[in-house]
Amino acid sequence: METELFIILALVLFVSLYLFRLLNSNVNPRRMSGSGTEHEVAVDLPPGSTGWPIIGETLEYLRTAKQGVPEKFIVDRRNKYSSCKVFKTSLLRESMAVMCTAAGNKFLFSNENKLVKSWWPANFEKIFANSEKTDTTQESIRLRKVLSPFLKPDALHRCIGVMDEVTKQHLDVYWSFSLFDYEKEDDEIVIIKVHPLAKKYTFTLACRLFLNIDDPKLVAKLEEPIRHISSGFISLPLDFPGTKFNRAIRASKQIKKEIEKMIKQRRIDLHLHLLETSSDHEVAAAAFDHQDLLSRLLMETYSDGEEMKESDIANKLYGLIVGAYDNISTTLVSIVMHLSQLPHVYDTVLKEQMEIAESKAEGELLNWGDLKKMKYSWRVACEVLRLLPPILGTFREAITDFAYEGYLIPKGMKLHWNMYATHKNPDYFPDPEKFDPSRFQGQGPAPYSFVPFGGGPRMCPGKEYARFKILVFMHNVVTRFKWEMVFPDEKMIMDPVLIPTKGLPIRLFPHNHHHD
Repeated sequence: METELFIILALVLFVSLYLFRLLNSNVNPRRMSGSGTEHEVAVDLPPGSTGWPIIGETLEYLRTAKQGVPEKFIVDRRNKYSSCKVFKTSLLRESMAVMCTAAGNKFLFSNENKLVKSWWPANFEKIFANSEKTDTTQESIRLRKVLSPFLKPDALHRCIGVMDEVTKQHLDVYWSFSLFDYEKEDDEIVIIKVHPLAKKYTFTLACRLFLNIDDPKLVAKLEEPIRHISSGFISLPLDFPGTKFNRAIRASKQIKKEIEKMIKQRRIDLHLHLLETSSDHEVAAAAFDHQDLLSRLLMETYSDGEEMKESDIANKLYGLIVGAYDNISTTLVSIVMHLSQLPHVYDTVLKEQMEIAESKAEGELLNWGDLKKMKYSWRVACEVLRLLPPILGTFREAITDFAYEGYLIPKGMKLHWNMYATHKNPDYFPDPEKFDPSRFQGQGPAPYSFVPFGGGPRMCPGKEYARFKILVFMHNVVTRFKWEMVFPDEKMIMDPVLIPTKGLPIRLFPHNHHHD
């Protein structure tokens, strides 16, 4: 009897909380203070529902993503609220407005630090916690200023040969004679799992370019903790042993500690270099101009003249490596999947890449001139990024009251722009499920409708790095192999980042091997 009474009371409390939140969500918190972007004074919040108490609509948001149809969350609400351009919801325990159009993307990107600022969920803040007395938003701003010289196209041109070299080594070891995740069918055909190998490849290349590490054992030691990080992003924020969140926090601390040890040793090496060569800082910096990112960061200072601390540099390098680990690797997996499913697209990519390969002398590595010729290959990559962007989107926070499309966005409310809102929208991409690289010919898509790298001041600083890496990978893979998926109907889902449901096992066929 006591148990039944407890259940009834719990249900009454739960329903009461739900009704209270539902009623409260329809109350206008305040009139706009005059800082909006429209002439009329907005008083109504965008249409929408805040869902269940505490969890809001987070489970539905994650469920559609895990089913491989993340756009359904947007489309269902856009249709329910008469094709609205913005709707309200509750995600990650926050009241949130979701933008549904390219104009909404443009609005957010162009009002950075005017009406909105970057916002990260509490899990991100905890996992990426800085040792410095700055929050994640401040650190990301400082990071962009320091990294922009290294990640701009001119600086990256010098990295293309290294990318090509590392890619060839990776394919030699793990694709031709794979040591992990493979079965041999005969003398010339192997089965590999693309997803774990793509992660290993992107991580190896990041370690080489950012840290100048090419020791496989050290790379493996650094990669081990990083595997736990992405799973903690949207896990329950329960920080005790055994939980995904706790493992992610501990992994974050571990990898930053390892990177910091390398930084301290590199700083000692740099000081010795300065003593042996010149006391002139600019001369020494020029001597290190062609070195890895870590060496460059040790020579950098902030705009106020402050030297970067080891922990500060470790945070920045760690953030870049984590971003490259999941985002670029899953894009490479998506490309391999589509090239297997679309033989005519594969054949056109192969033709373009073979023309480049045949123009090279034996042993000559790829260069910027070669990448500029890969026009069709990049259109294919863009169409893959449209259909399967590696993340759903990111978040902002209103720093003042403002109006958008006649609705009030109050100060403190969170905003979400979602790539699928435009990438799968037939208003911008007719027949959106069709794979069509020609969408990116000529003028290309409507502005702010194709946003795999974001836009505005906060556009992903690694965009060009990702583009070069993708093209170098495509060149090497298609000129060596043809392949077929072991599971032709395998899907890509968000869990919490984009992954293939079975790891994408494929049968590899060297070009000189004849198969049915």
